[in-house]
Amino acid sequence: MARPISSLCLLLLTLIYTLLSSHRISGAVSGADGRKEYIVYMGDKPLGDFSAAAAHTNLLQQVFGSYKRSFNGFVVKLTEEEMKQLEGMEGVVSIFPNGKKKLHTTRSWDFIGFTQQVNRTTIESDVIIGVLDTGIWPESDSFKDTGFGPPPTKWKGTCQGLSNFTCNNKIIGASYYRSDGAFSPEDLQTPRDSLGHGTHTASTAAGGVVSMASLSGFGLGTARGGVPSARIAVYKICWSDSCFDADILAAFDDAIADGVDIISLSVGDSTPKNYFADSIAIGAFHAMKNGILTSTSAGNDGPDFGSITNFSPWSLSVAASTIDRNFSTKVQLGDNKFYEGISINTFEPTGMYPLIYGGNAPNITGGFTANTSRFCTKNSLNSNLVKGKIVLCEALSTGAGAFLAGAAGAVMADRGTKDTARPFPLPASYLGAADGSSIASYLSSTSNATASILKSTQVNDTLAPFVPDFSSRGPNPATLDILKPDLAAPGVHILAAWPPISPISGVEGDSRSVQYNMQSGTSMACPHATAAAAYIKSFHPTWSPAAIKSALMTTALPMSAEKNQDAEFAYGSGQINPLKAVDPGLIYDADKIDYVNFLCGQGYTTQALQLVTGDNSVCSSTINATAWDLNYPSFALSSTTFESITGKFSRTVTNVGSAVSTYKATVTGAPTGLQIQVVPGTLSFTSVGQKLSFVLEVKGSVDNSIVSASLVWNDGVHQVRSPIVVFVVVIN
Repeated sequence: MARPISSLCLLLLTLIYTLLSSHRISGAVSGADGRKEYIVYMGDKPLGDFSAAAAHTNLLQQVFGSYKRSFNGFVVKLTEEEMKQLEGMEGVVSIFPNGKKKLHTTRSWDFIGFTQQVNRTTIESDVIIGVLDTGIWPESDSFKDTGFGPPPTKWKGTCQGLSNFTCNNKIIGASYYRSDGAFSPEDLQTPRDSLGHGTHTASTAAGGVVSMASLSGFGLGTARGGVPSARIAVYKICWSDSCFDADILAAFDDAIADGVDIISLSVGDSTPKNYFADSIAIGAFHAMKNGILTSTSAGNDGPDFGSITNFSPWSLSVAASTIDRNFSTKVQLGDNKFYEGISINTFEPTGMYPLIYGGNAPNITGGFTANTSRFCTKNSLNSNLVKGKIVLCEALSTGAGAFLAGAAGAVMADRGTKDTARPFPLPASYLGAADGSSIASYLSSTSNATASILKSTQVNDTLAPFVPDFSSRGPNPATLDILKPDLAAPGVHILAAWPPISPISGVEGDSRSVQYNMQSGTSMACPHATAAAAYIKSFHPTWSPAAIKSALMTTALPMSAEKNQDAEFAYGSGQINPLKAVDPGLIYDADKIDYVNFLCGQGYTTQALQLVTGDNSVCSSTINATAWDLNYPSFALSSTTFESITGKFSRTVTNVGSAVSTYKATVTGAPTGLQIQVVPGTLSFTSVGQKLSFVLEVKGSVDNSIVSASLVWNDGVHQVRSPIVVFVVVIN
């Protein structure tokens, strides 16, 4: 039953009175009195006429910024005491600080077998992808609307453009959000992208076909998004100083009401948060309730276990995988020896330059010593000593320190993994520690040390695909027995559109201007999965978010634990396979009530869940479901011991393949000592849409802290695969 509007008005008035009675609210309140911005999340948008409540929330709109198109809540400045007063009030689900979140192609689509010639439907042009990011560069060739008709009639959004920004029939909507109004001088107060990240992700997902695209000749080919006929709606939530929770929620609120079909969000927190204390999990929950799948990046804080920050079970969590493209950059010394590192170095060599060790050039007047300048961090180098020279640095960095000091190049060397090349603002190469020591020895052997950094060469990466170190790992920090990430997608050395005003390297002062740039991160993987989800949506417009997610996961290509010893905690179900995902055979479907039952089992109260869902959901002993009972397309079982492991999972699959079909279960890869049984072992369907249930039971012991197996349902045509992960958790 929906909350009565009158009671909502009373609640809002009570909240306002509580705040006003403790402190006179002003639109210009500063932080000098100890107040901080908090988000007060109040759950689902009440049903019925909301205009009466809106009249009472005008004050909140002026002072805080409120959400009321798709869910309910507002932003307010509070002292800690005031926050605690509101925290326990009826109608409040959660209160959490308005924290910051961070921003987590020619070849990539072909690499996963998704060629330009794949079968497509006319409905693809009705699919709307909402991209929550840094905005977009609308003039890019990737966003031309040639051949597009008007926006779909379901579209209810707007184009918040000014004189220098216009939408078209490709970019059908654009908005920007900054709740505190505190723009930096470099911020463009329009949906236009000056950072590059949003343009890159949007074109990866839904950019048009552009031939002869490259980054200064690298990656030369045809750039395209996964669904080039889909429409793009832009929600600019990120600025030069990060992405704020209040703005993320405002964008979700609008995107859901605007009528988008898929939400793509390559943004994440620095630390994991509980589901309803996290703006992305909250927004994705309300999107799910409205039939919209949210695709999120896993994060770039790997390879530590539990480093994933987007992990709600109702969203898609995407890890990054490599493609068969890498870059080699050689360093030539004055003694004619060569050392090979990695980078994307677009600069042509112009001869030999003096070579200097960063530790011998500290910016003493700036308060730096050799102990810091050896790493060549920003401002640590003495420009009088390094200008016009190549600097040897003992750590990987952005290159900003050497660049701003006027160096001619940078040779960086340390023990870090060399699995991802990146552009730098000056000629640079990233080498191993041993090669760095050899170059240091050369420096010590002569008073006239010289070096040259050659232009990069593109090489074939025969190990691909694997998950690079930077990609965040599982297990799920909030619910160990829900496997995360869900799957992996190309996220390394991805070529996509770029604003010509944004530095290639991301370092201010890098004046190279390009139309396409190469970037790496789970931010680049996320829009690949977004596009794959949109592709499925174009074939199955009525499928639920969980159905689309299931299709992607159960058809993913298995990846190798030999290349990633953390196995499914690195890559989830495996590498996306969009072509196969449109015909998965069976799906593990779930809707709001399934997630409510799951949340009951996670300790959420009936009162909190009724606020979140806006209905009469009740937690009781009969529906207090464990994570094992959520109808998820993968299986995870945590244990505190290597012995006496047991777990029983209940699942229901829906037939979306042949009407009359029989599937047989096979468990592969189970290690010695672990018994995995599926009951029943055969599922016989007589119609499309029919649902049948089974139980998967795990018993036994393990020798390793992580072991994996797979369940495959096979009807002779479809192989519906789900990973089974058993792992041991050490409790301190």
